[in-house]
Amino acid sequence: MLTITDDASDGQIPAARSGSLHYERPASNWFEALPIGNGRLAAMVFGGIETERIDLSESTAWSGAPASTDVNRAAAGSLGRVRELLFAGEARQAQELAVRDLLGRPTSFGTNLPLPDVVVAFGHGDRAEGYSRRLDLDDAIVTTRYLVDGADISREVFASHPHGLIAVQLRSGSEGALAFRVGFATDVIPGAVSSDTDTVTFDGHAFETLHSDGTQGVRVLIRATVASTDGTITVSGDALEVADATVATLYIAVGTDWRGEHPDDRVDALLAQAAADGYERVRADHIADHGALMARSTLRIGETDSSIAALPTDERHRRLARGERDDALLALYYQYGRYLTIAGSRADSPLPLALQGQWNDGLASSASWTNDFHLDMNTQQNYWAAEPTGLGECQEPLFGLLDLLAETGRVTAREMYGADGWVAHTVTNAWGYTAPGSGAGWGMNVTGGAWLALQLWEHFEYSRDLAFLGERAYPVLRDAARFLLDYLVLDPETGWLVAGPADSPENWYVTEDGSPASLAMGNTVDRVFSEAILRIAGEAAKLLDVDETLQGRILVAREKLPPFQVGRHGQLQEWLLDYEEHDPAHRHTSHLCALYPERQIGPRATPELAEAARVTIQRRMDAPGWEQVEWVEANFTVYFARLLDGDAALRHYTRLITDTSEVNLMSYSAGGVAGATQNIYSFDGNAGGTAGVAEMLLQSDGEVVELLPALPAAWKDGRITGLRAKGGYVLDLSWSDGVLDEARIAVAPGATAKPIIVRYGDETLPLEPTPGLTTTISPR
Repeated sequence: MLTITDDASDGQIPAARSGSLHYERPASNWFEALPIGNGRLAAMVFGGIETERIDLSESTAWSGAPASTDVNRAAAGSLGRVRELLFAGEARQAQELAVRDLLGRPTSFGTNLPLPDVVVAFGHGDRAEGYSRRLDLDDAIVTTRYLVDGADISREVFASHPHGLIAVQLRSGSEGALAFRVGFATDVIPGAVSSDTDTVTFDGHAFETLHSDGTQGVRVLIRATVASTDGTITVSGDALEVADATVATLYIAVGTDWRGEHPDDRVDALLAQAAADGYERVRADHIADHGALMARSTLRIGETDSSIAALPTDERHRRLARGERDDALLALYYQYGRYLTIAGSRADSPLPLALQGQWNDGLASSASWTNDFHLDMNTQQNYWAAEPTGLGECQEPLFGLLDLLAETGRVTAREMYGADGWVAHTVTNAWGYTAPGSGAGWGMNVTGGAWLALQLWEHFEYSRDLAFLGERAYPVLRDAARFLLDYLVLDPETGWLVAGPADSPENWYVTEDGSPASLAMGNTVDRVFSEAILRIAGEAAKLLDVDETLQGRILVAREKLPPFQVGRHGQLQEWLLDYEEHDPAHRHTSHLCALYPERQIGPRATPELAEAARVTIQRRMDAPGWEQVEWVEANFTVYFARLLDGDAALRHYTRLITDTSEVNLMSYSAGGVAGATQNIYSFDGNAGGTAGVAEMLLQSDGEVVELLPALPAAWKDGRITGLRAKGGYVLDLSWSDGVLDEARIAVAPGATAKPIIVRYGDETLPLEPTPGLTTTISPR
């Protein structure tokens, strides 16, 4: 029986360290380097002995430009005919016409591009002893240390959010023994390098010819300044040389002219402020700023032997892949997803996390699919961990992108569909692209924008901030609903309101004549997000007491949406008709978004449909050539958590780490899948894995908060702090021998909480919000 105790204290369990990644040798490749970031500027730090390499990325370093010709001018005239053909079962003809007339025609789409590396070359060669390299997640500093001829050589590198730049401090344990040369490696984008007094400058442009015409893109300005040293500085061609130093501080600042910014002014101001404040203050401000977010949630699982925890991270990764247990590494991966979210997306970031977050390895930008914003799962998944792990403000740049899409997507909705409101499809960019994609099988994802807009409602559900709902979220959600109300059409056979023509990202089906097709009417994914947007817009309008007529239209439309259906194999149907998949091993399972992030299917409310979802997952995994990539393992982690199967969720979470993450724990899309020739970093696995852990330990829907709903049997003992619940709450949980010890629940800072039901197992208990108090719940 659940019991409640109120406590006048703040109820916080003392904070624990988040952990660190550490290694005993320098990085030999990108997937061994360590990531830093301040929400806009990011880098991969290699920790070399003879040469330190700092790979730079910046979120606004985009090729391309805004365009007004992305929508195919023939689309509006052909839309009705494509629908007629699909309703008549003429999928092949419909596909041919749609490919000709409906797909987008981007001319200046562009991509985020990697920037030149900062290279620091030392004069001591590669001889070293006692090497160590570490990224501490709590202070977000990469430290490299080794001995040369008995002298202690050390470096600290971090990306400061308060000061907007990267700081590097180099030290020698022997007075005057530090010497190095600093410059740029400039083979990634065109530009010129110059040096003067204490600064090396790169001035260039984000130009490329694969995704734009080679003449459009932002100007990029990078300055690396030796801000202080007790040695000498000499200009040497296009580099600087420092000699006879004991300590030296280097600041790296980047600016672009994206959307009218002035890179010279930005870079000069950032460097001047950091130099005026000095390294110790820059460092202290950075640690305080990052730590305030990082400390909001801690996790301990079981007890990992101290000798295992002391091993280098790459060795622990290999041990886990061999099946050896390391609960502390599983907990570290949870915190790593939070660390990367903080480093990649802050409230004032100009753009949200792209496909590669803020860390551009140059591989996605040189692939056919680009380093952009994918709206058929990836961008949404990038932010799954934000709200439940206490990082809600990190979603702000995503909301800024949604504001842009709601503006540009209004033109697309009108020109292509003759509809009110706004629409975005499969991909978008820094310029607000909203037309369909350019390829068959993936380009016509008509609810991609609606899917992304759900993050606004997600943010509201965790805070219950009516001002945010009315001023920021509702206008975007309302107009997404208006589009759907105009866009949905009646299926002449069933009378259901269906979306289409559309792809079920990014899968194909087998038609009755045996040929493959991707376009259909009434795909399950579109049913999921049509229901979600209409429901949410209606509920928001009711809460705000506005748009009564719109509320009525929404109620009528929701009643006509098609029901979920179970197919011949017992699977949840992906399409309105029970088609066979053309590629049964496909990585996409968009229709299972009814399970997560939506809750339209669940084991308690809809057990038959939940079982059909489970069958769908199993059929994917059993199919020859199953496309096991990072975000699939993350998806399956959250799916099984929602199915209340913690053991299955843990298996996929572990596979995410061992099979689809590298030794620096950064997740990747596997080579050989989707045209990739090698493993390519993708942020979504890291964020999705963290969300999966949160979902195993706490689930909430705004009405019910469930404690330890999918606790794996292997996690017998543990403690987590700072999990957020919809309804406006923050919780700390502890358990032992697989049983809840206690849950401490308080109103989340800044939230307006509502009454909820707390559930543990089969027991439930009503809870009223008590601001300023912590409620302790225990099962006794």
